[in-house]
Amino acid sequence: MGYSMFGMDLARTTTVTDESREEKPICDNKEYCITLSEKIITAEAGLCVVIPCSFNTSADFTVKNIIWSKCDGSESNCETNKKQTEQVSLLEPDPSKKNCSIIINNLTKSDSESYQLTVNGLGEKESGCTFTRKATISVTDLSQKPTVMVPLLTEGQKATLTCTAPGLCSGSAPTITWMWRGRGEDTTEITGNLTERKTENLTAVTQRHSSTLTFNASAEHHSTQVTCKVGFTGVKTTEETVTLNVTYIKITGNTTVKEGDALNLTCSGYSSSDITWTEPGSKKSHEATNTGTSTLFLSNMRSDHAGRYICTAKHLNTTLTTYADVTVTWYRNISNNSGCEKSSQSNVMTCVCISQGVPLPTIKWPLLESHPEYSVTTTVLNHTVNSTITLPVTDHRNTVVECVSSYGNVEEKITTTQSIKIRSSRFYSGDC
Repeated sequence: MGYSMFGMDLARTTTVTDESREEKPICDNKEYCITLSEKIITAEAGLCVVIPCSFNTSADFTVKNIIWSKCDGSESNCETNKKQTEQVSLLEPDPSKKNCSIIINNLTKSDSESYQLTVNGLGEKESGCTFTRKATISVTDLSQKPTVMVPLLTEGQKATLTCTAPGLCSGSAPTITWMWRGRGEDTTEITGNLTERKTENLTAVTQRHSSTLTFNASAEHHSTQVTCKVGFTGVKTTEETVTLNVTYIKITGNTTVKEGDALNLTCSGYSSSDITWTEPGSKKSHEATNTGTSTLFLSNMRSDHAGRYICTAKHLNTTLTTYADVTVTWYRNISNNSGCEKSSQSNVMTCVCISQGVPLPTIKWPLLESHPEYSVTTTVLNHTVNSTITLPVTDHRNTVVECVSSYGNVEEKITTTQSIKIRSSRFYSGDC
């Protein structure tokens, strides 16, 4: 039996210095023959090795079992492998089929020896036959790396990485560990995002061991490194590192501008070939540069320019969209409709102070602290603040009322008396 039943992957774990299929049967006598490579079979520590073998006996010989013995280098010192049920498995459990091929799992350097076959019969006269031809195995250090499969990564979409351990061995399952390294950061072990570690039985004696890592891809993952480490029993770990490439777009620039200033936004992305800007109420297309960027520049921003600016990028069959909510800040003087009036039927004065801006200004009545009784009502509609106060007044003394509208470091005041005449109006401006 050759390697065909295991596929190419298993063949990678075992190397014969000459084609075993070309081996001719070697007979200790005319009736007892064995087909076994006399060439050295090489394999790697931690993995497994296959010894292809077949034999013939006399026609009246009934095979009871077959036993492999490990030799320490001398012709006479070969002892039965006591771990045959654990480390060594027959590829064909039915000895009557005269297939003596075996697979040895969990290889270590100490397994670099010669191996001899003994075939035992059922009856006393069929005590068995130990073939002189031996198979020799050479175990080298583990050099094979795990295979890490990375799908196309797109920002905002769930992605699953798969790490497959080398070899298709049915021995002890290896340990598989994921490590993540960001830009300029130390490598850290991933624990919470590890979703599955699985073993796939391909045949009765072969298994594929793999682990999956699932996460939501983002621009922060771009150019980071993920390492998959695989550890076998008694052997140093082997690892493979991949660099993630995430298709993404992002907008940079100041999204809050003063009225009259310019808006300057840049949309950039990885693997983006066509970038389109969509402004509130219109659509403008801007060609991306070779670096995958497109800049939107609008001078003399007005309050009606505020809104959502959308950037759309296309890459192959994927369309990515991101946006920036732009705020235009502005402030107006206290409205001319502000002022006070006294009721003709009662000693109650009502004052109204109206101010507008983005963000909304605040209105205060600082001189009311000297009045024991007053009430304030504030309403907000769109970008307008309306503050109304009512307070009792007498005819024999003046009542001074002051409205202060504040917006950042901008402040405006109006002061009035009971007779509704504005005594003073002051406006203070500063950076906001």
